[in-house]
Amino acid sequence: MSRAPPLSRLLPFPVVDAAWDLALVPALAGAVALPLLPPVGVALVALAVGILWFHRDPDRDPPDVEGTVVSPADGTVSVVREEGSRLRVGVFMNVTDVHVNRAPIAGEVREVRHRPGANRPAFDKESDRNEQVAIDFGDYELLVIAGWFARRIHPSVEAGDRVERGDRVGHVSFGSRADVVLPADVTREELLVTEGDSVRAGETIVAERSTAADESDGTEKSDTPEASAAEA
Repeated sequence: MSRAPPLSRLLPFPVVDAAWDLALVPALAGAVALPLLPPVGVALVALAVGILWFHRDPDRDPPDVEGTVVSPADGTVSVVREEGSRLRVGVFMNVTDVHVNRAPIAGEVREVRHRPGANRPAFDKESDRNEQVAIDFGDYELLVIAGWFARRIHPSVEAGDRVERGDRVGHVSFGSRADVVLPADVTREELLVTEGDSVRAGETIVAERSTAADESDGTEKSDTPEASAAEA
């Protein structure tokens, strides 16, 4: 259930519910300070509005194309590398980007893990050691990595939840990175992005899987005669 106050109807953009908790203190302090110290009051109210704007949560229109993998975050592709037999694509979220994270592929959440760590800048090569939350979907994994200032990672899913491509799975406050460790059947040739590309969460296609997958249960379809006979 949404915790947004009636005042939310006056905002020209939707925000995540947690933003209201963060904006409450500067908003109240600003209201008190306005008649006494107008410049301070205005600054505090502006801070509250800035916090709400940072946590904006616009709707997105995921592509309805089977086999596509969409970006988990708004921002710039900062990591494309191999990890064993799988590919990892990381998106750095700047302070001006929307910080709501979305599911790159449909699937069922197997596990949500929190790992404490450092707080290096999210664009730093050492940021893999930062505090992070891993959302495990079985054949792929989404990692939300805290930056030097972002220490608030808020997953909105838990084990057993079913999500569709582009669904919201959480948000992170004040600059960070979101990486997706792709399924093993995704090859480098199927990637559609490179480092430096700008992407939008839930909309930008980062890869196209040539292997047809049944996203209703996360298993690959088989075209072999044996499989066809079994299905019959």
